Order: sequence, then C-alpha cells, then structure tokens
Amino acid sequence: MAGLINNLLILILVLQNICLGFRSPLSVFKRYKDATRSLSSECFGSARPVISFRLSDFTLDIRMPGVTPKQSDTYLCMSVPLPVDDEAYVVDFKPHASMDTVHHMLLFGCNEPSSNENYWDCDEGICKDKSNILYAWARNAPPTRLPKGVGFRVGGETGSKFFVLQVHYGDISAFRDKHKDCSGVTLHLTHQKQPLIAGMYLMMSVNTVIPPGEKEVDADIACHYKRFPMHLFAYRVHTHRLGKVVSGYRVRNGQWTLIGRQSPQVPQAFYPVEHPVDVSYDDILAARCVFSGEGRTTETHIGGTANDEMCNFYIMYYMEAKHAVSYITCTQNANPEMFRNIPQEANIPIPVKPDMLKMAHGHHEETKDTDKSSLQLSKGEEEEILDQNFHIEEAMEWPGLDLKLGQVSGLALDRENNLVIFHRGDHVWDENSFDSKFVYQQRGLGPIEQNTILVLNPSNAELLHSTGRNLFYLPHGLSIDKDGNYWVTDVALHQVFKLGVDTKEPLLILGVALQPGSDHSHFCQPTDVAVDPVTGSIYVSDGYCNSRIIQFSPNGLYIKQWGEETSSGKAGPAQFRIPHSLALIPELSQLCVADRENGRIQCFRLETAEFVREIKHKSFGRELFAVSYAPGGLLFAVNGMPYPGESEPVQGFVMNFSTGEIIDTFIPLRKSFEMPHDIVASEDKTVFVGDVHARTVWKFASSEKMEHRSVKKAGIEVQEIKASETVVEARLKNNPEPTDTLKKQEKQHLVRRASTGVSFVLITTLLIIPIVILLAILVFIRWRKTAVYGADGEHKLDSNSGRILGRLRGKAGGGLNLGNFFASHKGYSRKGFDRLSTEGSDQEKDEDDGSDSEEEYSAPPPPQALSSS
Repeated sequence: MAGLINNLLILILVLQNICLGFRSPLSVFKRYKDATRSLSSECFGSARPVISFRLSDFTLDIRMPGVTPKQSDTYLCMSVPLPVDDEAYVVDFKPHASMDTVHHMLLFGCNEPSSNENYWDCDEGICKDKSNILYAWARNAPPTRLPKGVGFRVGGETGSKFFVLQVHYGDISAFRDKHKDCSGVTLHLTHQKQPLIAGMYLMMSVNTVIPPGEKEVDADIACHYKRFPMHLFAYRVHTHRLGKVVSGYRVRNGQWTLIGRQSPQVPQAFYPVEHPVDVSYDDILAARCVFSGEGRTTETHIGGTANDEMCNFYIMYYMEAKHAVSYITCTQNANPEMFRNIPQEANIPIPVKPDMLKMAHGHHEETKDTDKSSLQLSKGEEEEILDQNFHIEEAMEWPGLDLKLGQVSGLALDRENNLVIFHRGDHVWDENSFDSKFVYQQRGLGPIEQNTILVLNPSNAELLHSTGRNLFYLPHGLSIDKDGNYWVTDVALHQVFKLGVDTKEPLLILGVALQPGSDHSHFCQPTDVAVDPVTGSIYVSDGYCNSRIIQFSPNGLYIKQWGEETSSGKAGPAQFRIPHSLALIPELSQLCVADRENGRIQCFRLETAEFVREIKHKSFGRELFAVSYAPGGLLFAVNGMPYPGESEPVQGFVMNFSTGEIIDTFIPLRKSFEMPHDIVASEDKTVFVGDVHARTVWKFASSEKMEHRSVKKAGIEVQEIKASETVVEARLKNNPEPTDTLKKQEKQHLVRRASTGVSFVLITTLLIIPIVILLAILVFIRWRKTAVYGADGEHKLDSNSGRILGRLRGKAGGGLNLGNFFASHKGYSRKGFDRLSTEGSDQEKDEDDGSDSEEEYSAPPPPQALSSS
C-alpha cells in the first residue's frame, strides 16, 4: 500500500508540474496587460528601469516621477545617473509625452545635477557644472533615431555621468483632475564604440522684440565657425505661437546653402537635412525666425513662458571622435548686413495642412509612438520612415476602364478629390502632326469638338462635369490650383491655359498660338504646368523641343528659367531630355521634374531653382514619363516601354520621397500598360494612371483598403480596436522596428501562444481525467483484494500495479503509451492504440510494435462469489 501511495504522489506531482508548466498564455497576456497598465499609472519611468537586450545594448527610461504642477509655465527637472561607469553612446530617443500637458522637454547631460531631490524646480538650476543638450521635444514630435555609426558619447572619463530631464508645463488646465504626469524619454544606448560622435549646435535669439500688430518681424542669428569640420545631418526649429517659419543656412564665400526650413507649428521633431552639409573653419552659420505680432496688443519678448516667444534653430552634427565637441551655442548676429542676401524663401511661410496641425495639437499618444523621424547620414545609409510593407494593386471594381476616351494625356484631382481627365478626343499625335521645325501640320482639322476635360466620381467613374470643347488641338499636361482652376498645356498650340471650372473662355493664356519658340514669350511643345499654392507662381516644363523650366508670376509675367539640353555623356543637374511632368512638394518648397528621356526625377528649390537631388533607379529603364507626390512623403511615378533588348518592364513605382527608395511597384491586372502618360495620387494613397495608347485610366488602391472593401462587401462588420495606452519595453533589434509594429507583433505572438496553450491544456486535461478514474479503480481493487486475499493478494497487486505505474511513467524517460496500458487488460485489444503515445519517438514505436517481450499484466481470476445468505 505504501508503494502505491508513493507512486500515486509522484504521479500527482508530475501532473501538477505539467499543468503549471503549460499554464495558459492567455493568463500571461492578461497579467502582461495588467502589469503595463499598473506600470503606466505608477509612472513606469520613476523606477528608472534599465533593460538589457543585447550584450552591448540597453535602454534607460527617464520619466517624471508622478508630478502635478501647481501653476502654468512651471519648469520641473529630475536626474538619472548613467547606470554604467564605462563609456556608452546614445543612439536613439523615444519620447513619452503629449502636447496636451507638456509644452516642451529638454534632455541634458552633465556630471553633477543641481539637486539630489526626486525632482526640483528648474529655477534652482539644471546642472552644477556645464550642461549639454542631447535632445529636445515639442508639439507631439515623433521619435528620433541617429544615423548608423553616430552616437552621443556619455560616461567614461569625458562623458556625462547624469541625465537631467527638464519638462516645461505650459498651461496646467489639463491637470484639473489632479492626475500625476510621467512624461519623459527612453534612451537606447550601446557600448559599441561609435566612429562618429554626435553633438548639438544651438542657434538662439535672445533680444528679439515683436511689436503688437506687426505683420512680419525677423529674428536673425549668425556666428563664424572656428572649429574642426563637422557634418550636419538633422535640424529642429522651435518658436511659440507667433512663429511662421524658421530657416537655417551655411554661408560660404557669399553662397547660402540651406540646412533646413520648417514651420514651427508642425510637430517639432528633428528632421533630416535633405543633402549632407559640411561646415568648415570660417564658414558662417545663419538662421532666421519670422514672426507675426498680429492679434497681440502688447510687445512680445523672448522668454520662458508660453506667452513669450523663442527663436531656436537646433542642428545635430557629427565629428570625428578625436575632434568631437558635444555642444556649441550661437546667440549673436555677427554680420547683420549679410542678411540682405538671404534667400527669399526664408520669409515665405510654409503652409500647414489641418491634419498636421491636428497632429501637432492632437490627443494621441499612439501617433507619437508610431511615427519615426529617421535621420540620414547619406543617401545609402538612410533609415526608413515609411512602412515598407505598403502595397497597392488595381481596384478591380473601378468601371473607368470602360470609358470611351481619346488619348489620355493628363490627370489631376480637384479640391473634392474628384478625378479630372484631359484627353484628345478624336485627335491623335502621330508622325504627321509636326514638321521638322515643330510647327503643327493638321490645323485643318480644327480644334477638338468633344469636351476634353472630364470630371469623374473617383469611386464609380460617374461623369460629374465636362468642359474644354473647341479649345484644344493636342492636349498634354493638366494640373489644378488651390482655387480649383484648371491649368493645361497644348503641344500643338504651344500654349499654357488657365481655365475656370464654369468658364468657357480661358482666364489666362501664356505663349503664342501655333508658334514654337524659345524666348520669354514662346514655348515649344510645353508638357506640364504647376502652381505654387503659397505664392501663386506658375511653373511650366517646356518641353519636347526646349529643355527648361520657366517661372511666371501669378499674373503670367516672366520671372526666370533654368535648365539646358543634356550634353553628350552622363546627364548633369538641371540638364533635361524632355522635362515631361511636374510635381510640387509644397511642405518642402520643392519642384520635382520627370526628366523623361534621361529616365530620372530631378528636384529643385522653388524660389532659387537650386538643384536638390536626383532620383534614378535601374528599374526605371530608359524613360520615366510622369511623377506625382502625395502628402505624407510618398512619390509615385510611371516609366515607359523598354527599348529592344532591354528587360525593364513598364510599371508604376511607389517611393519614399525622403530617401528616394522604391517601396513598391505595381501593374494593372485588367489590360496592360502600353504607354502610361500621367499619374496622380491622393492623400489616401489612391492612385490613377492614364495611358495615352491604351486610351484608358486605371485606379489603384492600397491592399489594406482593398481588403477592407472586400470585407465590407461580404457583409461583415469590421471594427477597429483601439489599443489601450500601455508602456511596452520591447526587445530592440539591430535595426529597431517602430514601437507600434513591435506591439502588434508581440500581441499577435502572445495570442498565437495563447491559442496553442489552450489547446494543449484542454488535451492534457482530457487525458488526465481517465487516468484519475483508473487510479480510483485500482485503489478500489486494492481494497477489495486486501479484504479477500489478505497479504498474498497485496503482494500480487503491488507487483502488478508497479508494472502499470511503470508503464504510466515510461521506461527511462519514455512516454505514456495507451496501447500497452489498455492491452494489458482482458477484453481490450491493442488494435487502434499501438501508435498512440504522448511523446513516443520512432524507435519507441517500433519497440512497442514488436514481439510481446514486455510483461503484460493478467488479472487474476475473480474470486468465487461469497454467499450472501
């Protein structure tokens, strides 16, 4: 009996350990969520957790320890010691704050903070020794990641030993509920030595006064640079409510090179310098902030409260380690006279879209965690900003393929996002259209009698409006300005037209009808037109027989032109071989040109015509026909048919405008591209492509939108589940993924584990139940035999039960084999159970299927029934 009890206890302990070992991950996930919620409410950062996720890397969470400011414009500071003694490098900053409660945050590095308290009023000071600014945040700016190989040096013999976080609480009305604030920043640090050391250059005005009601006030800052060369890779602007635009430049030998230009009313992140800028000894660094005093009744001064103003231009740079300086400031204007030559763009406000203002003033913790502002070291080393899984495909329900159109030459979207098509009706452009001097030869046909401008519903291709009858001979380019006017080009007429939506006669005509030329008043087959939404300036790509871009005033007066024909050999900047299509990037004040026969995109600054960059890929092939920009940083393009012997297919491209990298390519499923001539993309990434040979228009949409539509079409309700705001410390990889992606992956992983765990626990439970019942039967048999046979029966049962328990436990780590177990009883067959084993290997199964060498339990014959009399 003692042996049976011991074996039974062992079995119970084993089963208990199994159950504990395979506890449902659903409960783990629940505890995980509960823990993160509690951590969030208890100010996760106040515990200063250090999380190591590689041998050389770790994160440091720096948070306010649950503070409640008592009055507006309170500056509170707290310090965190560097958790290691040896040298380390900060390579990533992730903010945790909302503009609803925090005006801005600054992170300093120093060797001794001003106080040892948990937190203190920053009026007491920040650091007792010299402090270096490492990071700045405001207006719901997204996280900042440094380029590869660049880091802020801390610790060791020369680096900072403490981090000091300064938080400015502007308007404390958000604290009416007396909640505690835990704003802060998470740092990603590494022990791996970085070849390039990052630093911060702060340009700051200290004496600007903004008179009340003044429409435009300039604050200028300039300093001579007297150090070893440094390379600029990111910038950030900062003002308060009156700031309109902030610009920074390097001035060398009288030439102004833009470092960065941005509206301070958008999220105040560190933005990448579009082209690497180096600063050498005796260069001048200059910055200008433009303010407006309209709406104020008193003077506004530079100061620390939300009602004061600031003019700050931050520059992140890197230097060789042996010459590195971590922090430089400039607060003077060393050469006021030189600002007479500052580029005009410095005083042109940057239009801010409502959605950007919403982001800057929004209520979403998720936005700041999911967006990334990735900084570029060079073209080949950029970090990805956009979702690289973005994919578009043809919208199969789009009926626009069935429209009866002429040659489709131009596409645009109006202010209501309706699709506008410019087509040639019954006219065609062929080898008989022009002579050798580009004079149109088919004037006898007269103008196109059909309406050449069609406005369609973008969802169902329903015709909403049409115009353009008897006006054009060979339509080409189309764009729409902010007021809804149509701007078109006609290559036969060699003219550019401005048309109102409801007017039959043009509002403005540029060029001389049917007369090609190359002076200021003539065009030669102009291809496209674009209108700056801020200044109203008109830009014309001219064209098939001229290789130039011309700028006109809003009234059509010639301003300037740039560009030349491509010389033999490799095409250089501003050299064109048919500038075929234009795309405006308003938020960056750039104009991008599809340089068709050079198979590339060239981008220029609007005001200066300065060449900014070239985007060229082998997959473009020899021709690139059209380009379009969608707000949010996506560039779309279509190429031409490959030449004989070339393999690059005709297709559409989606590119990250910041890096120029191709994110996706696309082709239609119905019909095929023949000569895609124009492309246009909306803010929601819906894309339309017009084909001049196929005489049709395709619609493409992101695969997510397509899936969403198909689900709704099937009658399934789709609800978006908004994730609760939890603080998740994910294990970062070599190239950390966006936090939101990591959260989703971790949740999916846990749910998958949960479902697997539930199945396993259910199966285990079902297996345990019959075993427990069987044990109860054995105990009953044991009791009965003891009563009938006495000690001899006990001996026999011990022997037999030992064999059974031996089979239950398995031999030498073997598993539970139900075939052997049930076959050991009379009346049961092994058939159907031979291969049912919980952890049987092939070898075990072969042994079980062999001869009956194992002892089989045979129950003794039942005792003769006792008389009940």
